Amino acid sequence: MVKVIGVRFRTAGKIYFFDPVNFEIKRGDHVIVETARGIEFGTVVGDPREIEEERVVQPLKPVLRIATSRDLEQEAANKQKEKDAFKICLEKIKKHNLEMKLIDAEYTFDNNKVLFYFTADGRIDFRELVKDLASVFKTRIELRQIGVRDETKILGGIGICGRPLCCHSHLSEFVPVSIKMAKEQNLSLNPTKISGVCGRLMCCLKHEEETYEYLNRKLPNVGDFVTADDGLRGEVQSVNVLRQLVKVIVEVDDEKEIHEYKVEQLRFKRRHKKDKNDNMSNEELRELRALEKLEKQEKDAKSKLEDNV
Repeated sequence: MVKVIGVRFRTAGKIYFFDPVNFEIKRGDHVIVETARGIEFGTVVGDPREIEEERVVQPLKPVLRIATSRDLEQEAANKQKEKDAFKICLEKIKKHNLEMKLIDAEYTFDNNKVLFYFTADGRIDFRELVKDLASVFKTRIELRQIGVRDETKILGGIGICGRPLCCHSHLSEFVPVSIKMAKEQNLSLNPTKISGVCGRLMCCLKHEEETYEYLNRKLPNVGDFVTADDGLRGEVQSVNVLRQLVKVIVEVDDEKEIHEYKVEQLRFKRRHKKDKNDNMSNEELRELRALEKLEKQEKDAKSKLEDNV
């Protein structure tokens, strides 16, 4: 076992482990640490704790110090400089007539490097832009091309649920999301309804996947025939997954009626499968297949927002 603290360097960013040494560090403190990018200012996301050594990337780097008031002032000054750097870079991109969208500018804490994040269709030859920026800032310049998910994570926004985006508020790493998850939750497979602000499948589809899988295993599918504890037998018309209720079309005195039962009141064998295409148009099917293809391409792609430390 090894004693560590978790540190973040940006909102909802990846958590990295550091050795707290002999400092009395608690959650919410700011610390100065050394990373692959240089000296950085980070926020502690948990009290010191012990974890298995195999979970730690060796060598475990130590905390240099708890941030002082002077460090806090420098971090605030860096944030202001980042705004200025962003404006200057926009002007230079326009000057060089490059087809790229600037997303963010970031100074390392020690001002040893300025990073510019951008999106673009395909590769961009930005060598002349880097030279131009280096002559202005007199420090190391790094331009980093990111994907649409990372762009949304940086910029933030409000989802269709009316809440701040998961990736910007609490989701530190992107998780694989699939169409299967939407089917499991009985959501419309219309691409416009299950896509997030970034244009990819919504990350929140993963949140309740396990719960829906568990609940669905206990239910019949629409179209299955079931026998109720009152002796009536009929075809399933609809199911309420969360309430575990089933509506069944039964015959009573030669008339068809809809009765609602708790799943515990029914005996059945699952036979019918859910309609994969959910009555979608050909255009929606093409969009859905395109989304699935993008998900597969990005599934193993590493986020480029942060370097390993």
